[in-house]
Order: sequence, then structure tokens, then C-alpha cells
Amino acid sequence: MATEPPGQVIARFAAARVARLATLHGGAPRLVPVTFAWLDGAAVWAVDDAKPKRGRRLRRLADIEADPRVSLLVDHYDDDWRRLWWVELQGTAAELDGPAAMAALDALAARYRPYAESRPPGPVVAVTPTTWRWWSASGLWN
Repeated sequence: MATEPPGQVIARFAAARVARLATLHGGAPRLVPVTFAWLDGAAVWAVDDAKPKRGRRLRRLADIEADPRVSLLVDHYDDDWRRLWWVELQGTAAELDGPAAMAALDALAARYRPYAESRPPGPVVAVTPTTWRWWSASGLWN
């Protein structure tokens, strides 16, 4: 488990509606947006049926099977550049099953209305932090 950053950093990370998930694919980084929830010290996300896909075994899952090291980035842009900030969680991704997967799905359904209406079938993934990085233009966290 990574040393946790200040509470305000985690709060901003957890409040973000979408993160960019970076995986390694063939030695190169690959980025995709994911919806997620913060649950018991990990970021959790699931493969859903709500958005068009080519099946449930997505490339991001194959990437994680090949190398579980991932990064999640959340950020805030504003034309007032004094309000810019970002938080990056680097960690290890693993598929969840059983009660852990159900708890993650509950957290996602509580956070996103489409998931409350139609729970994702999964797979469900948790990203456990190993390293945190963060920055804000105001210098509040720096």
C-alpha cells in the first residue's frame, strides 16, 4: 500500500467522475477513460453493457493480465489556470470476484445512475495504489 497523500488529494481524486486508465500494451502506453468508485483504499471499475463495446474481454483486461501495473489520472481544467490540478494513482490492477466484486458494483451503482438502473456484468477490477503523484496550480498541495 502506498503512503497516502493528504486527505484533500484523495477527496479530489475520489470525487472525479471519470479517470484515464493507462495500461501497457506491447510495451507502449494505452489510455482509455473509465468510470470508477473509491472503495476501501482502491479505485474500482467494471466492464459494462451501457456503452458500445466489442465484448467483455476488453484489451485493457488483456493488458492487465500481461502486466498489472497501471495508472489512473484525474484532472481539472479551468480557463483560470490558477484552478488547474491533477492527481495520478499508480498501482496494481486485479480482477475481483465474489463479495469484493459485489461491493465494488454496489459502490459503482451508488455513484452512477446508469449503473443503478443496470448493474455492470463485469469483470470488475480494483486498482490498489502503490504510488501517488499530484499537482495544483495554486500550490495548495505542492
